[in-house]
Amino acid sequence: MSNQLVVNKIRTPDGTILHSRHRHDYVTHLDENGEEYMLDGGTDYIRCSVNKEQAESLAVYTDDDHSVIREAFMWGTRGKTGDSPLIWKPLKDLEIDHINAILKTQTHIQDWVRKLFTDELEYRK
Repeated sequence: MSNQLVVNKIRTPDGTILHSRHRHDYVTHLDENGEEYMLDGGTDYIRCSVNKEQAESLAVYTDDDHSVIREAFMWGTRGKTGDSPLIWKPLKDLEIDHINAILKTQTHIQDWVRKLFTDELEYRK
């Protein structure tokens, strides 16, 4: 698998974390230092502001250790019936039955995402 971006995040100097979840998910924050920070691109690309005081990259890629990926990769869920409010859960916190259901029913997910789930099942063995 190529070096695919899994998580696109930065931490600003005041500790605020910006997370761009999908292409064109443009997020901003006015930091305590008076500078505005921005992040865009989701898992397709990283576009971020250049500031006098640098933000810290928290980006995670598919070639990072799975122990890092499972903490950082988030899956949005609305519960078993699909009518609960959206919550984001780290891969490490998803139940095995939930992961198997995702692999069975979510046929639209990209191959690299599918591999994250199968790697997680293997990791837990």
